[in-house]
Amino acid sequence: MILALSHITKAFADDEIIRDAAFHIEDRERAALVGNNGAGKTTLFRLITGALEPDSGEVVFAKDKSMGYLSQHTELETDAAIFDEVMSIRQDLLDLEKGMRALEAEIAASEGSALNALVERHSRMQERFDQENGYALESEVTGVLKGLGFTESEFRLPVSALSGGEKTRVALGKLLLVKPDLLLLDEPTNHLDINATSWLENYLQNYPGAVFVISHDRYFLDRLVTKVIDLERGICYVYSGNYTDFTAKKKAVWEAKLREYEKQQREIRRQEEIIERFKRYNTEEYYVKAKSREKLLAKVERVEKPMEEDSEMKLRLVPNVLSGNDVLSIRGLTKGFGGRVLFENADIEIRRGERVAVIGDNGTGKSTLLKMIMGSEEMDGGEIETGSKVFIGYFDQEHQTLSPEKTLFNEISDDYPLMNNTDIRNMLAAFLFTGDDVYKLVGDLSGGEQGRLSLAKIMLSDVNFLILDEPTNHLDMTSKEILENALVSYEGTLLYVSHDRYFINATATRILELYHGKFLSYLGNYDYYLEKRDEMHALADADRKEEESHSGDGRQLFMQKKAEEAKKRKAENDLKKLEDEIANIEDRIRAIDEALVLPENATDSEKLIELSRDRDSLSCLLDQKYTLWEQLV
Repeated sequence: MILALSHITKAFADDEIIRDAAFHIEDRERAALVGNNGAGKTTLFRLITGALEPDSGEVVFAKDKSMGYLSQHTELETDAAIFDEVMSIRQDLLDLEKGMRALEAEIAASEGSALNALVERHSRMQERFDQENGYALESEVTGVLKGLGFTESEFRLPVSALSGGEKTRVALGKLLLVKPDLLLLDEPTNHLDINATSWLENYLQNYPGAVFVISHDRYFLDRLVTKVIDLERGICYVYSGNYTDFTAKKKAVWEAKLREYEKQQREIRRQEEIIERFKRYNTEEYYVKAKSREKLLAKVERVEKPMEEDSEMKLRLVPNVLSGNDVLSIRGLTKGFGGRVLFENADIEIRRGERVAVIGDNGTGKSTLLKMIMGSEEMDGGEIETGSKVFIGYFDQEHQTLSPEKTLFNEISDDYPLMNNTDIRNMLAAFLFTGDDVYKLVGDLSGGEQGRLSLAKIMLSDVNFLILDEPTNHLDMTSKEILENALVSYEGTLLYVSHDRYFINATATRILELYHGKFLSYLGNYDYYLEKRDEMHALADADRKEEESHSGDGRQLFMQKKAEEAKKRKAENDLKKLEDEIANIEDRIRAIDEALVLPENATDSEKLIELSRDRDSLSCLLDQKYTLWEQLV
């Protein structure tokens, strides 16, 4: 055992954050601390590290063991280059190597007994350097930095020029190289893209020490941990297994507690009815019996009713208007910044009812794609068209259209006057605004809180095509699950960018991966993407190498061939789209023909005139479509 907490309690003023917490972490164990936002998870970590003192109880850490802690917000104030800053964490090895080089110079200039002493000293230093894997330090630093998402071209950037999230990644890299016996990681994946998060998972799975992590990344927890400690209303509950195991076990425990409570309530009501019946007899004998039962009932230890599961709250999103089958059509889309091409001649088609996740490394242009669809970012080339009766709702964390002078409650009620107070409160509660929070001014909210409020408003709108940029940021696990359930049952169309693999796995029916400037399409969720990724990457790499192998006139011919292939694919898509339209028109004409012979319409002259007019209009449209079809085939 490397860590044990015994009856830990911590309060701030009258607010008890931690109550009688007790659990332990074993050597090499992988454990997670979970709980809603504000539950006290970071406070508990700070109690473990000694940054805070408990009001009562004891934190016991094994002797001769080391501990490393990564907080959510790390400020590194140094002008050192990224690579040098991470290397400096093993200054002991750098100093040892420097000492060895200096000693080698002395050896070269010595002889006799002095030489023997120097050689023996050098041998001891060499042995220690080998044991610490000193010769592999530079390559290890390179591997960690690349794994965490830094490119070699960024290694010489000064740390002082980095964003807060990038500095946190540097701090994480330093911590991993120290290799403490216990790693405490508070939201380590917050500033990592999908590839970097996957790398960190693999690294921690093979880590030689124990890992204790706070994270809202459920996919990460599923792949890493074997124990979950749930901090709920100040109390720690321990569950074995990964995150999926934990949710199933927690639900089973809640259901068992509810059954026990309801059983006891039935028995209490039965006893109360018997007591009332005895009293109605109005005799001394039954009066004594009633009193006796009352005393017994008063001594019964009451089972506390379990709190309602927040995840039982349902959000139902139903568009008022059904869009056409073709929701979004993108052809030949090209975009670049500062001489760097993000993507070129990209074609994307999205159909009604699809839930499409856009994934890829940071900086590849995922959010830029969404902004171009919305018209807030200019295209370098190509065209973007939305289909018939498509109404878009857009969530962008950087640009929220909220009224800072309104309360949260009024922000919803003013836009949706038909909603009652309970519905508004439930909607806000689903996005973590409870109690008196609903009367806060929008202008007083943090950026993350405003993002949650914007998302709540979009979920209530009548749109039938949702475009969302990182919708699960700043949501706790319960709110993520509520949102997931709402989107899975959503009858409209969804396009979103997300790094949340669990969310993608639960909601996506198709994945678009932005890989080396190309959009690769996977007809499935994230698990399917993982299964097919290597195969798709190999095909894309081969295609890119073939393209790069052509130069001059050869390249021009190659690009011409590619353009012809793209034109052919477009023609095939246009033909299929036209055939679908023709079939739809013919179905509508058939329906009118059936309506014209119905007995109830035979005597309704206005109805017959209206049906005939519609049929003539559709017949004319059908002739136009067939003329176009003949040109395409």
